[in-house]
Amino acid sequence: MSEIPDAHRVLVVDDEPNIVDVISMALRFQGFAVESAGTGADALAATIAFKPHLIILDVMLPDMEGFEVARRLGARREEVPIIFLTARDATEDKVRGLTMGGDDYVTKPFSLEELVARIRTILRRTGVAEAESSRLVFEDLELDEDTREVSRAGQPIELTATEYRLLRYLMLNPRRVLTRAQLLDHVWDYDFGGDARVLETYVSYLRKKLGGDGPPMIHTVRGVGYALRLPR
Repeated sequence: MSEIPDAHRVLVVDDEPNIVDVISMALRFQGFAVESAGTGADALAATIAFKPHLIILDVMLPDMEGFEVARRLGARREEVPIIFLTARDATEDKVRGLTMGGDDYVTKPFSLEELVARIRTILRRTGVAEAESSRLVFEDLELDEDTREVSRAGQPIELTATEYRLLRYLMLNPRRVLTRAQLLDHVWDYDFGGDARVLETYVSYLRKKLGGDGPPMIHTVRGVGYALRLPR
């Protein structure tokens, strides 16, 4: 369960009921209070009535764009952080979202674990949530998001910035098979060319550095991608 106290409130705005249901269920399981809206107008009304600590806001709504909702919130944007959620993955859309008052931008399909992690990070940064552990742990592997220190079985591991981002994303999604496209999208810049050979090279680097005396952790799932897990 979440360590975030007193059921912090999240407003989920999306016109696709299945997406609203999945996100809402995951957030409630993590201890959040959740309300939802399917249109921009309902989102504006819910912001006043529900007073959310954070808004997950779809860009493509039936009555107005999520960007317009953020604009109409005006000064409230400074009080209520926004995570834009959308199927759009063009760099210009992401830049527009972040410059329209958004605190983060998540493209569909997305990892629920990562979405929850981003929510926690934003709430901590804005001072809404009490400080909680910044450590990600998988078996004897540890990653501290505050100090950016990584260790396995207590032994420090020196990583480059890219290796760190790759390992962090894998640790946010333990045991889950992540596609090459997901890894390229989340680890590299939005305008990265998408050369899978670069990903394979960094996975190889990371495997060697994580080797230690323990069992291998990063496994290739042939034809799909990679997963952080212990051998079966």
